[in-house]
Amino acid sequence: MDYGHTLGGIRHTFHNLAEVMAKATPHRSGDALAGIAATSAEERVAAQYVLADLPLQHFLDVQLLPYEFDEVTRLIVDTHDAAAFAPIASLTIGEFRDWLLSEHATPSRLAAISPGLTPEMAAAVSKLMRIQDLILVPARIRNISRFRTTVGLPGRLSTRLQPNHPTDDDAGIAASILDGLLLGSGDAVIGINPVSDNPSTVTRLLRMIDTIRERFAIPTQNCVLAHITTQIAAIEQDAPLDLLFQSIAGTEAANASFGINLALLKEGHEAAQSLNRGTLGRNVMYFETGQGSALSANAHRAPNGIAIDQQTLEARAYAVAQHFSPMLVNTVVGFIGPEYLYDGKQIIRAALEDHFCGKLLGLPMGCDICYTNHAEADQDDMDSLLTLLGAAGVNYIMGVPGADDIMLNYQSTSFHDALYLRRALNLRPAPEFEAWHQGDHFHRLSLEASNPIPASTLFSDPHAQTQPAD
Repeated sequence: MDYGHTLGGIRHTFHNLAEVMAKATPHRSGDALAGIAATSAEERVAAQYVLADLPLQHFLDVQLLPYEFDEVTRLIVDTHDAAAFAPIASLTIGEFRDWLLSEHATPSRLAAISPGLTPEMAAAVSKLMRIQDLILVPARIRNISRFRTTVGLPGRLSTRLQPNHPTDDDAGIAASILDGLLLGSGDAVIGINPVSDNPSTVTRLLRMIDTIRERFAIPTQNCVLAHITTQIAAIEQDAPLDLLFQSIAGTEAANASFGINLALLKEGHEAAQSLNRGTLGRNVMYFETGQGSALSANAHRAPNGIAIDQQTLEARAYAVAQHFSPMLVNTVVGFIGPEYLYDGKQIIRAALEDHFCGKLLGLPMGCDICYTNHAEADQDDMDSLLTLLGAAGVNYIMGVPGADDIMLNYQSTSFHDALYLRRALNLRPAPEFEAWHQGDHFHRLSLEASNPIPASTLFSDPHAQTQPAD
């Protein structure tokens, strides 16, 4: 196929589909670092013209990473739903964009075509969209997941309560959990990033969250964001695990750099489901992703050396996630650093792209609205992104004490940010969590929290036996 377009009397020619995709992408530092970004605005527009004229079918005929080389490609090809694709099979990428923005793209039709889309199709159409387009389309899509709470319903905004501590200290974690619960955070999950990645630490932290949950009858789910193998080992130690976490990427090689593959994810998924701890549903996986992960692992190239842009590889990670019907997926959009997303403008665009692609592909998408301290971004950028994602119908965001994660050393969103967004856009927590906040168990938590006792004592197991001193 001729990947070329004449613009202003100048013929712009691209050697392959990967080059078209990369050079059609709005500028970002990661693609520049990889040496594949458009060299001018004119070249970018020419690539977008080429992309707009490509049939959707072309993305089934041409694989960016060969089938025999990459297990993520095999997953995408082998699970593609031809019947779901049929209603849009005749469209080009540009025509698909127009259809998505039309009144014909109803929620039911968007849900129906989702299994017929590939990540590359979703990434391609997102490259042609303005910010407002990236908001309008996912706002129509509701991908709902359930475990003990229902996340993703219309008019709802959930939060992950993230009570990280630099030493995994029980009292510090308990104080953060208490703060979040009192401020309406935690209906998506109470999820701790542990400092120590070992089964005993994971088991201890899971038991701590579970004690809190049972003592005050909180409708939520727990998660300790250790490596999947550590969490499987904790399950073998009878840890009360609800959601199984893992970071994932869009190539087999990038996932290998995380120490995972599809077979290991399947093993973990089966182990978590075997516990049967959910009361409303069986969505047990929690995945995190982020643009630049493959590039940072030097795992962004096909065997012929052709590099693939970071946003397309991010969308491919969503095929991995969807295969396991997760409870939660979020892009940790600004966490990897300015080498990949340089400033607030790039972070905002990337987050909206990720959310758009994930929702279009059927995922219950959230976003860690964040940046590192060496990025050219600030909290004003995050306030803007928070509001835009709220308008786009994001399923959940992060709740970090003071928006400052003192263990991971990055800036995110606070419990108060979630309250702002709910009030500004008339959103409410998950229904089960909202009912709990209005009931006796939350009232008892509030009364006990007003007593001058350590938070760790408040959340200790009342049935535990006191051990005698040595």
